[in-house]
Amino acid sequence: MKKIDHVGIAVKDIDVSNALFEKLLGVSPYKLEEVESEGVLTSFFKTDANKIELLAATNPESPIAKFLEKKGEGIHHIAFEVENIQEEVERLKSEGFVVLNEIPKKGADNKWVVFLHPKSTNGVLVELCQSI
Repeated sequence: MKKIDHVGIAVKDIDVSNALFEKLLGVSPYKLEEVESEGVLTSFFKTDANKIELLAATNPESPIAKFLEKKGEGIHHIAFEVENIQEEVERLKSEGFVVLNEIPKKGADNKWVVFLHPKSTNGVLVELCQSI
């Protein structure tokens, strides 16, 4: 794993949260993107080498909607940038981690993504990402 790529934060209202994070970080989001397959609207902020991804549900059946219903707003996942996502999936599986989607799927910010189940990572949803 090369570095932490970003921290994902689940939010109820993307506009309200964008305004809050603009004040907090002193910058505007550099990208708003809908990932239709996941039922999520994302907003990315970058300060120096740090990135924050806000995630809001676009439908009540999306994983983010379910997360918000169960846990409320807050940290949703930590994403790690990897050199070769398929090799990393195989390595982590061999180490006993539970992979939620073994085949990388297209995520936000022009990345291939794979998620590790929180039950195998001390309760933290981990995302692996590789630039497309």
